[in-house]
Amino acid sequence: MTRETTRTQAPAGIDPRGPRVGAGITALLLAVVVLLGATTAGLVLLAVVAAGFLLGVVRGAQGTVQGWLFKALVRPRLAPPAELEDPRPPRFAQLVGLVVTGVGVVLGLAGVLAAVPWAAGLAFVAAALNAVVGLCLGCELYLLGARLRHPAR
Repeated sequence: MTRETTRTQAPAGIDPRGPRVGAGITALLLAVVVLLGATTAGLVLLAVVAAGFLLGVVRGAQGTVQGWLFKALVRPRLAPPAELEDPRPPRFAQLVGLVVTGVGVVLGLAGVLAAVPWAAGLAFVAAALNAVVGLCLGCELYLLGARLRHPAR
């Protein structure tokens, strides 16, 4: 197997319902941050959400607390998925979430607490879209980048 083959081979698939459930949990947490507003409590909760995104970047969406909750509490009650999903787009979506919430945390720590609810609001829109209608903006960005890197011949 060549190095190029190894790099392009898709890893084992994941249940696509897991990231969607995780997005719902994340959207709920982000809504609380928005309601808390430009406060220290909002900053702390946003930092917790950002740490969750960091876990998702490092371990994949299934390696987050939300992924564990899906696996332990939701997945056993569902039929097997019709098909599995490539884990790379949801992992990239975790990176996008980390960047957005991370900027809010960094600005909040720098004294710009007004950035906290704004960052949470932006991340909330993306998480809610994924949870409610199954549109993962980060996943779509990943796929767009893949198309731009490897255009059809």
